[in-house]
Amino acid sequence: MALYLIGDVQGCDAPLGQLLDLIDFSPSRDTVVLLGDLVNRGPESLQVLRRVQRLGAAAISLLGNHDLHLLGVAHGVRKLGRKDTLAPILQAPDRAALLDWVRQQHMALHRVIGGRDLLMVHAGVLPQWSVAQTVALAGELQDVLRGPDLAAFLQTMYGNEPTRWDDGLQGAARLRVIVNALTRLRFCSADGAMEFDAKDSAQAAPEGYMPWFEVPGRRSAEATIAFGHWSTLGWVTREGIISTDTGCVWGGQLSAVRIGATPHERELIQVACVQAQKPGT
Repeated sequence: MALYLIGDVQGCDAPLGQLLDLIDFSPSRDTVVLLGDLVNRGPESLQVLRRVQRLGAAAISLLGNHDLHLLGVAHGVRKLGRKDTLAPILQAPDRAALLDWVRQQHMALHRVIGGRDLLMVHAGVLPQWSVAQTVALAGELQDVLRGPDLAAFLQTMYGNEPTRWDDGLQGAARLRVIVNALTRLRFCSADGAMEFDAKDSAQAAPEGYMPWFEVPGRRSAEATIAFGHWSTLGWVTREGIISTDTGCVWGGQLSAVRIGATPHERELIQVACVQAQKPGT
């Protein structure tokens, strides 16, 4: 039985199918974790959701910022943007079932493999958060997404404030920090203040900020953290991190990582992608 992690698909169903074929993925034998942003910007978001849904328990999905945007649009909190490619989902006869499936997915996953923690998120982890706290906070958000107050939550989800975590945060402000860290984070300051404008490579950090995984004293540093979201960072594998967004929707690759007996054992498998979105969009 193999565990595979797959980076941002973003509505590129043909490469996803090719990648699953290339790794000879078997739902009866293997497990795949999709690290968020299943939908949007690519041409086949509807097909991606249906494909992953058909895999049943063999496919576990995290929610990224584009997946949450789908829920926001579906509930009338946001309008479709000019570059969004979500309309086929919203017009599909199985729309309700697909949207319900999306809201049942995860904000973070934790596995112990070979005695080492493997933490999976879409974007990042704030330096104040341990692995256990990250999982607990993700659970708070999952409960809201799956519960009766989803529409009310989506009304308050958007925004950059507060920029820092505080254990005393409550209500909408608390959930907004959790959302922003898990689905939008790239750079933050040494004390955990998040920066949301810069989207460049790790070497182009704004003054006073650094990649979240390079903050000294980060409480999750003993774990291996796998994430997507950062296409300009691309494929990075080193002690403690696995970066998997290799820009499929921009004409890069769609990447899968086979995790071995420990998170240190990693095999990269990739397929080439046809550009589905113009650069800079």
